[in-house]
Amino acid sequence: MSAENGRRQPTIDDVLRLPASAGPAASGERAMRIEDVAALAGVSPITVSRALRDPSKVADKSRKRILEVVERTGYALNPHARALRSGRSDIVAAFVSNILSPQFGLAVRACAAILEPEGFQLMIGQTSYSYARETAMIRSLRQIRPAAVMFTGVIELEDNRRFLAGLGIPVMETWAYPRDPIDMLVGFSNIDGGRMAADCLADAGYQRVAYVGRSGGRGALRRKGFAARAGERGLTVACEFTVDVVESVADGRAAFHALRERAPEVQAVFFANDLLAVGALMEARRLGLDVPGDIAILGFGDNDLADALSPGLTTLAIDVEALGRRAGEMILKRLRGEELADPVTVFEPVLHRRGSI
Repeated sequence: MSAENGRRQPTIDDVLRLPASAGPAASGERAMRIEDVAALAGVSPITVSRALRDPSKVADKSRKRILEVVERTGYALNPHARALRSGRSDIVAAFVSNILSPQFGLAVRACAAILEPEGFQLMIGQTSYSYARETAMIRSLRQIRPAAVMFTGVIELEDNRRFLAGLGIPVMETWAYPRDPIDMLVGFSNIDGGRMAADCLADAGYQRVAYVGRSGGRGALRRKGFAARAGERGLTVACEFTVDVVESVADGRAAFHALRERAPEVQAVFFANDLLAVGALMEARRLGLDVPGDIAILGFGDNDLADALSPGLTTLAIDVEALGRRAGEMILKRLRGEELADPVTVFEPVLHRRGSI
């Protein structure tokens, strides 16, 4: 991210922004078709298509008549119908694990900033860390026929991997570092992130620690790295508390209560998701606990609240905007038919030290 007779001439951008309610379909009539626009403007349907897609190929007089009819009738191009007819699309489908996550939002926005100036639009869906929802959305791609697809995660189910590979479109996975991505990957090692978390707590002098995070996916990898490195550094992992779904800070509040009941002697906790860590920090302060005096809290993600809380949340982070930009650049190259020197880009987690440790 000319006017005539005192009235601005409609442009192609105006046409593409017209609301669906502007046309006759809003009153229950048949939706305006390209053939109808052509008849009203006194041109052929192919001329209408050219005027809207490549106006330089249409004479000014005809183009102006077409745009006036479009503005009057509310006709809007349907990229999905065009994709079904031609097999081509301007849509890039982006599936995020949690639409409320600031990190996922920043990454997708950065990706869109690369793709949208080139004529592509992102369509966003949410998988909610659910294999069932992920599978349903992936299967819908055959009808949508996007130009490419991006995930804030990696696809684990083999059936879904085969399905995506069979679509013959660019597939971008992120937020992890598997050995065998489907197509392209911009990610990082969650196991290494877990190891860094254990090192952070060990270096700060804590002995009895705990892990709280998702039971599967990236959470399981961070848990694995944390447990392995904690053993190497002589830490006692007094509790490992896992959750199936992380949707809001309320999940962190609940997890903190459960952890305190199970292992009240824990000195420091690695929350493998910043929504959990932020909720835990808020709850600890509400209960009158001193952070980090009574309990230290370490997060993963560095969301917007991490630096705004008191004390600030110490957290591991990835430059998610750089991740999103790189993903967009790689997708765009593939859409242009260009070869990638390396289909995999790996980022390193960085520790942001604040007052919670």
